[in-house]
Order: sequence, then structure tokens, then C-alpha cells
Amino acid sequence: MKIDLDYGKCGLSVDFEDHWNITVMEPEHVPGVANEWKTVKSALQNPYDSSPLRNLVSEDSRVGIIFNDITRATPNHVILPAILDEIKHVPVENVTFFNALGTHRENSEEELRKIIPSQIVDNYRIVSNNCHDRETQSYVGKTIRGTDIYINAELMKCNTKILTGFIEPHFFAGFSGGGKAIMPGMAGLDTILRNHSARMIDDPYSTWGEIERNPIQQEIREIAEKVGADFIVNVTMNNDHAITGVFTGKLKSAHDAGCEFARGYAMKPVTEPFDIVVTTNSGYPLDQNLYQSVKGMSCAARVVKNGGAIIIASECCDGIPNHGLYKDLLMEASNPEDILNAVRQPGYYKQDQWEAQIQALVQQKADVYVCSSCLSSNLLESLMLQPCSDIKKTIEVLIEKYGPDTSICVLPQGPLTIPYIKIKK
Repeated sequence: MKIDLDYGKCGLSVDFEDHWNITVMEPEHVPGVANEWKTVKSALQNPYDSSPLRNLVSEDSRVGIIFNDITRATPNHVILPAILDEIKHVPVENVTFFNALGTHRENSEEELRKIIPSQIVDNYRIVSNNCHDRETQSYVGKTIRGTDIYINAELMKCNTKILTGFIEPHFFAGFSGGGKAIMPGMAGLDTILRNHSARMIDDPYSTWGEIERNPIQQEIREIAEKVGADFIVNVTMNNDHAITGVFTGKLKSAHDAGCEFARGYAMKPVTEPFDIVVTTNSGYPLDQNLYQSVKGMSCAARVVKNGGAIIIASECCDGIPNHGLYKDLLMEASNPEDILNAVRQPGYYKQDQWEAQIQALVQQKADVYVCSSCLSSNLLESLMLQPCSDIKKTIEVLIEKYGPDTSICVLPQGPLTIPYIKIKK
């Protein structure tokens, strides 16, 4: 049985033996909308809990439009022109686009032209958030949890802030999209570190699909509201990167609606955990680096047995990456427990600790094998991961370990499918 895994831009086909005990799990296929432009335009004119976008923006408004970086598949080529068409009464010089980088590296001009229309690059001011530069940030206040809120100062000068994004299940914020455009997207490092702290990550509700009980998501929304999330434009997409739904308007109402829609086709129950889970990181652009691929590991960990194995196919064309501290945190540790002991120390705040922490939690539960054409075996081993050059051969070795009745789950689209153990009544 051949199964095509989402991997890089071209995919990876794996030949699984027919006699293996395999369960394949994919999200329900939702067809793309018939006309993406018309659907987005209609949503901008008929938002959730809000007046139409064009009525919210006056001619003299200073408008800030926030968009994702290159690690996200948001269809900016449709969304951003549609927004501009709705606010065409606003002069070009009054509109600024903001690249919501969070702690990610700055995107090059070439990359910007890949993720947003060149017409925007050529004609509008674009500000890339630099979370490390306090001089570029404004202090907005504190959250109810005591987190100091630092947000890009140029964004704070805008009296109308439009948040764009892509809604999909997220491994510790519940779902992406919504307020994440502002936090972490446009936030300062101190704010991000407090929101992504070890205590917040350890909370059992900081996980896939959780919103109302999720402390990370709730603080993200609180920050976005304090900053002024005037209007969101979020989409859901299928595996063909076609838009399946558009959710616009007030942050909570529109984001809640989008999350509920995504939950309906992405969350998949199983009755028992598996010995082996084969997963991906949903292919390009999500599997550009190992850091992002922790999401795929985390997704698989939800349904793997204690002492089981996770095999993740992730191209990692951008490496680990070399920017940030994720690589250093892993290389400084001898085992997953070292990482957890370090990040849980009072006052410990380092960039990317959340990714290392979640990886360590996964590795406490199961062995993790990484199939990547861009990362060497020696490098993977230095990061406490096991290299996998051939998924089928690795499974064969694992079946010898677990026995002939080894159960295998395959998640070809990675964290676009969120499996969970359904509690028996």
C-alpha cells in the first residue's frame, strides 16, 4: 500500500506492507470555495459582530495591516488585495503593512514577494517586527497574569489595525490565527517569553484545539484586545491550499467561528493509542525547519503509546534553523530531562525554550525518528533525535521490537489532522 506523505513541495511516497496493522488518518476533505475573491470580498462586507470593513475606516485613518511570515501558507495574494479594495478611499501613504515575525528571522525582499503581491512591496511601506529591539516597541500595560505588554511602536501609531491569518489547530495555542498576529507576531521578546513560559506550556489546557480553557490563547486575546484588534480576516484551507472558509470581524466572534469550523474537520478520535505513529509537518512551507516540525511530533504524541515510536517526515530545507536558541538548547542537554529541568527553573526565560520543552515532553513519551533529506544523521543525533533514512525499513526494525501485532497510525498531512484518544464511557 503506497501512502503519499506531505513532504516539502513534492511529497514523499512510502510503500507500507498490506499485512501491517495500519490506520490512516486524514482531515475530512472540505472543498475550496468556488470563487476565492468573491468569498473574501463578501466576508469583508458581512463580518461577524462588526460593521463592514469599509465603514470602519475613514479617509484619514492610519491603517495597519498585519500579515504572516514565510513559514505560513496564508493566501495573502487574495486576502490583501481584497482588503485594499475595501479601503481604497484611504490614501496609500496612510496604509502600512506589518510582517508579523514573532521570534522568527526577517524575511528577505525575495521572500516577501513570494508571500505578498509585488504590487504591495513596490507601493506600500512594510515594517518587519523586530522582537529583540526594545527601542522599536511601545509599552501597553500588563495582562491579568502580570505579563508586561510590549508591541511594535509603529503598529501602535495606527488607529485601525487589521489582523490577517490562517486558522488551523495549534500545538499550544489551541488554534492559530486570531490574536496571534499581534502576539507573538508584533510583540517584544519579553512579552513572548512570558506568554510562552514553561509554566504556561505545562498547563494541560495549553494544547491542540483548546480555546476557552487555554491560558496561552486567552492571554493572546487579552493582549490583542488591549492593543486594538479592530478587525480580523482569517481563512481556513484544505490540503490543496484552497480557501474553505473566511472569517472576518470582531476578534473573538470571528476567530471562534473559524476555530469551530476547523475543529469539525481536523479533530479525529481513536479508541486506543498506537505503537508507531508516522507523521509529517504538513509539507512546505510548514516543514521548512526542524523547529516548526516539533508541531508534527506533538500531534503524533497524542496517540502514541508510552514507550512507542514517532517517525516524522519533514524536509527542513531551512535547516534547524541556525537563528534563535532552539538548536543551542538541545545541544546543551544530554537528555530530555535536562531540558525540562532547565526551563522549569524560576526566572528562566530564553527564546525558543517552548519548542525545546515540547520536544522534550514528546521524547519522554516516545522515541522520535526524523526522516529529512536536508539534515545529516550526525546533526539529528546531536539534537537527541534518531535519524531515519528509510521509513519502511525503520518500521520493519520497530516491528521486530514491538511484535507482529504492532499497531501503526499514519498521519499523511501531519498536524492538519489532530487525533485524540476518545475516552470510553
